[in-house]
Order: sequence, then structure tokens, then C-alpha cells
Amino acid sequence: MRVIGIGPGGPDQLTVEAVAALNEVDVFVVPVKDRGVDDLVAVREEICRRHVTGAHRIVEVPDPPRDRSPADYEATVSAWHEARAVAVETVLAGLGADQVAGLLVWGDPSLYDSHLRIVERILARGVLSFPYDVVPGVSSVQLLAARHRIVLHRVGEPVTITTGRRLLGTVEGGADNLVVMLDGDLTCRRLSGDWEVWWGANLGTAAEVLVHGPLRDVLPRIEELRARAKAERGWVMDTYLLRRCPSG
Repeated sequence: MRVIGIGPGGPDQLTVEAVAALNEVDVFVVPVKDRGVDDLVAVREEICRRHVTGAHRIVEVPDPPRDRSPADYEATVSAWHEARAVAVETVLAGLGADQVAGLLVWGDPSLYDSHLRIVERILARGVLSFPYDVVPGVSSVQLLAARHRIVLHRVGEPVTITTGRRLLGTVEGGADNLVVMLDGDLTCRRLSGDWEVWWGANLGTAAEVLVHGPLRDVLPRIEELRARAKAERGWVMDTYLLRRCPSG
């Protein structure tokens, strides 16, 4: 099996290594979310059309439903991962012994993605046994920095990558440079003090939008663009860098 990072949206944002790995895959296993419009499937299909030269097929796997506001977040995510593992395992069990399966990972497999956990769950279940490797990809964090032409931190400072769920606690802990992902509630609205923000949504796609400025000034524009993107496509994926402004 090849677990391949394919970047955050652009069909040409693949590494040379990733393109080579794509051409070693016979069957691509692609999750499908039930939300009417699934651009993420379409982009994966476009990537294969552009970069895969040999015979291959794409098998779509319905993504199990998930409670987005659970009382027990970790338990809910664990159950969701298990359901995804069972669904993917069913597809893998039907492949020939000489066929290579591929999982196309949005962004990079190392950063807030479940594919590697799902593969390990499949192997831990003991029904199937197979080797696999991981090909890194360009992440939305890297693309956010490139689009805004910035370094993620000031000279000698650390940068923290976190989620919307953890943002407020991380800020209270004293972090000054924060990359925020998976923030469906736009938690930065609840911050006090002076912050600068570099925001991007649907990075790498034709619907990409960017905003930069003092958080309190540009937040209404971010909210407007975010709502519009979600209304038009049924989904939005955004990432942003927050930097605490020096006092005085």
C-alpha cells in the first residue's frame, strides 16, 4: 500500500516522489462524504487523470457519519476511525494479491489526518497483513505561508500548530505565533488583545481566498468569505496564522 500526500487542493501541487508513487498504484481507495458536492473526490480524480499514465481504477468508499459536536470528542473520533477502517478493509480484502492499493491524503499525512491511524487499525484487526509506506505532501500550512509570502514566526521564535478546539487554552499558555487548523467555529473571534491574522480558505483550489490584517479589522471580511464559500460548495477548509502584536 502507498499512502500518498497530494497537497491541499491544486492538482499540480504534488512532489515528484508523489507522482512516481501514484504510478505504482493499481487501485485508489477514496472516501466519499455525503454532502451533495464532493469536490475532494473530483480533485483526486483530476490528479489521477493528470499524473497516472497506466491502468488504474478508483473505488469510492462512503465515509461513515460522525457527530460533529459530541459530548466525548476523543471517543467519538475513535469510533469514527474504527468505522472507516472497517470500510477500507472491506475494499482491500477484495483486491488481488498482486494489486497495490493507494490512499490519497489531502495535504500531508503527518498533520491532522486520520489515514495512518486507519491503516494501523486495519493491521491491528489481524484480518489483513500488508506492508505500506508514506509519501509526504505539501500541507495547507506551507501553502498558507507561500500565498501570503511570510515566515510563520519572527526571528528565533517558536510556532505552534493547533486546532480551533485548543486555541484559547494555547493562547492562555503564552503562545505568540499560532497556526490554527480544523476551526469550524472560527474561535479567533473570542480572542482579546491585539493580533495580526493571515487567513486562507480552500487553498490551492480555484475557490481559494486570502485575507490579511489586524484581526479585529478583518474578522468581518473573513466571516463573510467563509460563509460564502460554504454556501457555494457545501464545505470550506480554512487555515490561519495568528501573531500576537508587540505591546507598547
